[in-house]
Amino acid sequence: MNAPVKPASAPRQSAAPAQTDLQAAPEKAPSKFRRNLLMALVPALLVGAGAYVWITGGRFEETENANLRLSRITIASEIAGRVVSVNVSENVPVKQGDVLFQVDPEPLQIALNQANAAVESARLNVIQLRAAYTQAVTQEKIADDDAKYYDDNLARQTSLAAKGVATATSLDDARHTAQKAAQDLIAATQSVATAKAALANSLDGDIDAHPMVAAALAARDKAAYNLAAATVRAPADGLVYQAASFRAGEYVTPGASLFTLVETTNPWIDANFKEPQLAHMKPDQSAEIVFDVYPDRTFRATVESIGAGTGAEFSLLPAQNATGNWVKVTQRIPVRLKLDDPEAKILARSGLSATVTVDTEASRSFGDFFSSAKAAE
Repeated sequence: MNAPVKPASAPRQSAAPAQTDLQAAPEKAPSKFRRNLLMALVPALLVGAGAYVWITGGRFEETENANLRLSRITIASEIAGRVVSVNVSENVPVKQGDVLFQVDPEPLQIALNQANAAVESARLNVIQLRAAYTQAVTQEKIADDDAKYYDDNLARQTSLAAKGVATATSLDDARHTAQKAAQDLIAATQSVATAKAALANSLDGDIDAHPMVAAALAARDKAAYNLAAATVRAPADGLVYQAASFRAGEYVTPGASLFTLVETTNPWIDANFKEPQLAHMKPDQSAEIVFDVYPDRTFRATVESIGAGTGAEFSLLPAQNATGNWVKVTQRIPVRLKLDDPEAKILARSGLSATVTVDTEASRSFGDFFSSAKAAE
């Protein structure tokens, strides 16, 4: 007979699941705590991040409506003449003092020579006027001596006629001669005054102080200036622009625009900010510039000035908002910034687009938040 087999392992199998449940129970508690902690931490982080962004959000003002500006100098001749040499080409850089072109100097040199001759002629005229004055003074002295002599002679003839020694005819001749001598003295005195007036302030001083010589010297200086102006030089460092058709042999007139020099020494930025962005903006604040042509580089700048009005206010046809269909539009005000980076000289093209970020150094507080919320109610 076979003996019955006892199920010895049955109690052990039932004990194993009970032990597993006891171990899983403590593991669920940390997992639930971790989940609750994450559920509370994520909103707190979002609120903190939002509060930080709101507090620091009003400090930096940014606009992409900005462009690089360079001074443009119109090059023109101050004199009329034929261009004999041209030393510039389109988009070629030049330095201050470089010769751009030259007008024919020969007629101007001739004019200068004539002006020099006129100066010497004027000086000679002044010398002659001095000689004429000296001669007039001498003639006045002679006339004065003659007048005294004939006055004495008239007195003698009058005395003799009273005694019956001199005839009436002799007395009349003496009287006539004395009167003529007196008139000659008056004329001589007038000649001295005229000669002295002709000398002006150059009676005993410098000949060049005479108005005649001064005018001749001024004409000579003008002729010398015109001769120097025949050589046109660059007024500043820059790039030559719109000079493709400028050639030697062209006849130029004074003041006529010939080409343009784009100055590269003092670039600046014109940034157009919206009205709300200007609340805390003021001169001397620092800024950062990023140009589209160099997107991986940042240039330092400083706020130089804020425009006196909006762009629409100074447009050719300002908007008239007196009608009933008026719609409010946020205006932009130009802000001028000065580039402080010494490497800004590489930006030698006017009109480049840029992104400007100004550090207004302004910050918000939670009190401002509650004030804004209360105002919104």
